[in-house]
Amino acid sequence: MKDNYIFPAVFDYEADGISIEFPDLPGCLPCGDTVDEAVKNAKEALQLHLYGMEQDNEEIPTPTPINNITVEPNQAIILIDVFMPTFREKQKTKYIKKTLSIPAWLNAEAEHYGVNFSAVLQDALKQILNVR
Repeated sequence: MKDNYIFPAVFDYEADGISIEFPDLPGCLPCGDTVDEAVKNAKEALQLHLYGMEQDNEEIPTPTPINNITVEPNQAIILIDVFMPTFREKQKTKYIKKTLSIPAWLNAEAEHYGVNFSAVLQDALKQILNVR
C-alpha cells in the first residue's frame, strides 16, 4: 500500500461537460461541468476507487506512461495525484473527544438557539483546512 499515487486520466471535452476515464482503472468514470470541477471529481473518484481496491486486497496496477496513451482531438491527458493517508483516515468513523473553552455568554446564546457544538466545530475546521 502506497501513500501517493499518480494516474493518468483522459479528459473528454464535449459541449455538455467533461467525462473522465482512467485507462488503468476500469469503472472509475467521474465527470464535471468545468475543468476545476472535473479535476476535483477525478481526484475524489481516484481516491475512492483505490481505497476500494485496497480494502478488497486487489492489486493496484502500475500507471500507464502518458506517452503510451492515444487521445482524440477533444481529449487531454491529465495526471491526477492523490495522497491516501488522509483519505484513509477520513473513512474511519472513530470520533475523538476534545475539550475547549468559550465565553459563558457565547455558550448561553448558542444553547438558547440549540447549536450543535460538535457540528459547528467540524464545519469550521473543514472550511479552514479546505477539506470535505
